[in-house]
Amino acid sequence: MKKANNKKMTDELRPEYDLAKLKGGVRGKYAKRFKQGTNLVLLWPDVAKYFPDEQSVNAALRSLVSISKAKLRPAN
Repeated sequence: MKKANNKKMTDELRPEYDLAKLKGGVRGKYAKRFKQGTNLVLLWPDVAKYFPDEQSVNAALRSLVSISKAKLRPAN
Protein backbone atom coordinates (compact mmCIF):
# COMPACT_ATOMS: atom_id res chain seq x y z
CA MET A 1 0.00 0.00 0.00
CA LYS A 2 1.32 3.47 -0.91
CA LYS A 3 1.90 6.04 1.76
CA ALA A 4 -0.19 9.16 1.51
CA ASN A 5 1.74 12.22 0.47
CA ASN A 6 0.87 14.76 3.12
CA LYS A 7 3.36 17.35 1.93
CA LYS A 8 1.75 20.53 0.73
CA MET A 9 2.94 21.58 -2.74
CA THR A 10 4.75 24.86 -2.66
CA ASP A 11 4.95 27.25 -5.56
CA GLU A 12 8.61 27.88 -6.30
CA LEU A 13 7.95 30.33 -9.11
CA ARG A 14 9.59 33.65 -8.49
CA PRO A 15 7.20 36.48 -7.68
CA GLU A 16 8.55 38.64 -10.52
CA TYR A 17 7.29 36.17 -13.13
CA ASP A 18 3.89 37.16 -14.45
CA LEU A 19 2.01 34.01 -15.47
CA ALA A 20 -0.30 36.05 -17.70
CA LYS A 21 2.70 36.89 -19.91
CA LEU A 22 3.68 33.24 -20.24
CA LYS A 23 0.54 32.31 -22.15
CA GLY A 24 0.39 32.20 -25.93
CA GLY A 25 3.44 30.07 -26.60
CA VAL A 26 3.55 28.34 -29.96
CA ARG A 27 4.28 24.64 -30.00
CA GLY A 28 6.88 23.66 -32.58
CA LYS A 29 7.76 27.25 -33.44
CA TYR A 30 11.32 26.30 -34.38
CA ALA A 31 10.67 22.70 -35.50
CA LYS A 32 11.24 23.41 -39.20
CA ARG A 33 14.54 25.17 -38.50
CA PHE A 34 15.59 22.27 -36.25
CA LYS A 35 14.81 19.72 -38.97
CA GLN A 36 17.01 21.61 -41.42
CA GLY A 37 19.84 21.11 -39.00
CA THR A 38 22.87 23.13 -38.23
CA ASN A 39 26.50 22.57 -38.89
CA LEU A 40 28.29 23.85 -35.84
CA VAL A 41 32.03 23.31 -35.75
CA LEU A 42 34.18 24.24 -32.81
CA LEU A 43 37.68 25.39 -33.57
CA TRP A 44 40.54 24.48 -31.30
CA PRO A 45 42.00 27.51 -29.54
CA ASP A 46 45.32 27.34 -31.42
CA VAL A 47 43.44 27.55 -34.73
CA ALA A 48 40.79 30.03 -33.57
CA LYS A 49 43.39 32.67 -32.68
CA TYR A 50 44.00 33.20 -36.42
CA PHE A 51 40.34 33.98 -37.19
CA PRO A 52 38.68 37.07 -35.72
CA ASP A 53 35.17 36.10 -36.83
CA GLU A 54 33.09 33.50 -38.67
CA GLN A 55 33.36 35.32 -42.01
CA SER A 56 37.14 34.93 -42.02
CA VAL A 57 36.82 31.21 -41.24
CA ASN A 58 34.36 30.77 -44.11
CA ALA A 59 36.58 32.74 -46.51
CA ALA A 60 39.61 30.61 -45.63
CA LEU A 61 37.66 27.39 -46.03
CA ARG A 62 36.22 28.51 -49.37
CA SER A 63 39.68 29.28 -50.70
CA LEU A 64 40.91 25.91 -49.48
CA VAL A 65 38.00 24.18 -51.25
CA SER A 66 38.75 26.02 -54.50
CA ILE A 67 42.44 25.07 -54.26
CA SER A 68 41.59 21.43 -53.67
CA LYS A 69 39.14 21.43 -56.59
CA ALA A 70 41.79 22.92 -58.87
CA LYS A 71 44.27 20.21 -57.90
CA LEU A 72 41.71 17.46 -58.48
CA ARG A 73 41.00 18.52 -62.07
CA PRO A 74 42.99 16.60 -64.66
CA ALA A 75 45.65 18.66 -66.39
CA ASN A 76 45.08 19.15 -70.16
